[in-house]
Order: sequence, then C-alpha cells, then structure tokens
Amino acid sequence: MLLLAACGGLPRPFQGNPGATAMRLAQPPPARLVIPPPTEALLSDTAAASFAGAIAGALRDQEVPALVDTPRKGDWQLQIAATLAGGQVTPGFTVLNPAGEAQGSEQGRPVPAAQWSTGAADMLKAEAQASAPAIGTLLTRIEAARRQSDPNSLVNRATRIWVKDTTGAPGDGNPSLTRQMKLELTNLGDVVQDTQQGADYAVEGHVNVVDIPNRMQRVEIVWAVQNPWGAEQGKVVQLNEVPAGTLSGLWSDVAVVVAKEAAGGVQKVIENQIGKKNAPATPPKPPAP
Repeated sequence: MLLLAACGGLPRPFQGNPGATAMRLAQPPPARLVIPPPTEALLSDTAAASFAGAIAGALRDQEVPALVDTPRKGDWQLQIAATLAGGQVTPGFTVLNPAGEAQGSEQGRPVPAAQWSTGAADMLKAEAQASAPAIGTLLTRIEAARRQSDPNSLVNRATRIWVKDTTGAPGDGNPSLTRQMKLELTNLGDVVQDTQQGADYAVEGHVNVVDIPNRMQRVEIVWAVQNPWGAEQGKVVQLNEVPAGTLSGLWSDVAVVVAKEAAGGVQKVIENQIGKKNAPATPPKPPAP
C-alpha cells in the first residue's frame, strides 16, 4: 500500500502553476480605483484625460480594476499631479481612500519640460507604463496595511475551509482522502468545516485512475481550491503510476501520505490568495523566568 508514496514524483503540489495570478496584484484595495483627469499635471485638458486613460490601462494590465471616471461614494482614487523643477517635470500619484484620506504616494520618472508640455500621446503612454509598477506596489502596501489592521481579515485569524467529499477514487479512497485532508488542514491551524456556511475557501479532491501499458495505472489526484461558490482559485496536482489494482481496496497509509503532502500545497495556494504566511496552530510558550 505504500507504493504510491514510494514511486518517484509524489507529489507535485504546484503543477499547473496554482496561485500565479495571486502573486501579481490581483486584489488591490478598492472595488474599483477611479482616476480623475488631473487638473494640476501641467497638461492641457485633452492631454490630462489621455494621461489618466493611459495610467488606467497600464494598471488594468496588472489586474487592478482602474478606470477614468468621476469618483462616487465608496470609490478609491488615484490623484495625479506634476511638479516642475530644473527643467524637468515629475508626475506624482497619490492614493486616496473612500473618505478622501491620502494613503500613500509615488513619483514617476522625470520628463524634460519641453517634451512634457507637448502632451504627446506616445510620451504619456510610455510614462504610464513606466509608472504603473510603482503604483501597483503602493497599492499592495496599502492593502497589506489594511488587512493587518482589520481583526476580521484572514491575515489576523485562522482560515475557515470547507472540505468537500473527494470523488473518483477506487476502493475506500474517497472517504479516506476526505478524512485525512480534514485532519491535515486542522493540524496546519485551519478551521475545517463540513458545510459552505461561513467558509472562506473550499477544497475539493478528485481522483482519476487510468490503465496504462504493462499492467500499470496512472493515478492523478487534483485538489481544487475554490471560493465557497465554486470558482477555482488554484489547484494542487499529484501524479503517480502504480501496479494495476493497488488502490482498489483500502488506501490506509497511502491516504495519509497523499493528504499530508497535498495539504501543504493547498495552504500555499490560500496564502498566495490572502497574502500571508499562516502562524503555527499553537504559538510557542514564552521561556520560563
């Protein structure tokens, strides 16, 4: 029964590149980031609107929901201004929360004043592309600070995970894998539950066994990390080849090994989504006086 664990390549917890999008700025602070055309950027009205649009487009390329519009209640804003010094114009960007309070600022690269004053579309687009990474980093810092200060944020509490029933496994694999995944996630400090209500994430395992030559079977186990409504956030894939019929009965220690390794991958996917490293389930005791 240990053959699945013993064969090379078990598991491959990050096959399929789970969480790659989450490593980019996929979750900026606002539901939408509004960029009003600047009035203090040393540009004509037409060029100011063009620059705001170029910044919004460059941020959308980083998956920030930015748009040029008049701010509404509840919107975050990116205010654009520019300063002139030594024959150079330096654009500046300030993020405002929905209360209109400045949360942080970044500067763009200096541009010769004569070039800036033309308001040329290609120049403004190039400046927007150069400035967008710094603005994205600023948004990430703001979001991290916001989560740290929110007691209900997943940064500050254990993650509630709904573990769904595993499907597709031969023998007693489905209940064994489900039971062991619940145990391993609990050991990692997560709050495991059997229902959708109140869950932050759901984990669903599926096993696919395919006959291959030489009386062998290829076993693929996919653990999908979803939001509670079923939208996939990432996945962990485990692959192996075993003699045909090996897993047709009791999974026993195989389920223990599979779940133990996969649980770490599942937690990594979730960490990428929420931007934290989970603390130990039991904090260390202070040294004796």
